[in-house]
Amino acid sequence: MSARARALARLNRALLEAFSRRTTGALRAALPLRLALPHLEPLLVRNVSKEARKDARVIERAGRASLAELLAEARRIDGEFLAGVGRLPIRIVIPYAEIEPLRARRIALLGDAAQRVLEAWLPGRRLRAALRACFTRGELEQLLREDLRLYAMETLALSRALRLPAILRPAREAIAERLYAIMQASAGELARAAAAGAFRAGG
Repeated sequence: MSARARALARLNRALLEAFSRRTTGALRAALPLRLALPHLEPLLVRNVSKEARKDARVIERAGRASLAELLAEARRIDGEFLAGVGRLPIRIVIPYAEIEPLRARRIALLGDAAQRVLEAWLPGRRLRAALRACFTRGELEQLLREDLRLYAMETLALSRALRLPAILRPAREAIAERLYAIMQASAGELARAAAAGAFRAGG
């Protein structure tokens, strides 16, 4: 992976980690999610690492790999994720029929954006300057919001596939919907903050 692609992948990982922290913080304040948090939080933490690895592959191979190749690579990373989850007190079966259409849209979105930014990132230019060369502030905010929305939708599908304790099972759908609402709100806040940071004077 080129140095510029690595830098872009690091920025993407930082965005996903910030998204996870905001989401987890909001979960701690919400019932019944607070009761489910011991079961959801390990999934959210591991999911960030999983998605960041997938995104790094998309960024590295932007414009050079087919969607089928990237989806196959994502499934391989999922396998490693499930092996790790197997050591936690939770069980999950990834619902690919629901997730892969979302994943394909997110790969296309991220791959196109990464290719544009990497092509605009000329020698001597900083990453923020490359972002500003490709997008207006509003366009960048919308891009990040949609990226995080698709991430949230995939996480929602995973949360519905999570085996919860019997006491929480009747509230499974309410928990999943509340989790998605929290992630949606966090996505909007984070997209605005990240776009503002990219367009802050002096960068």
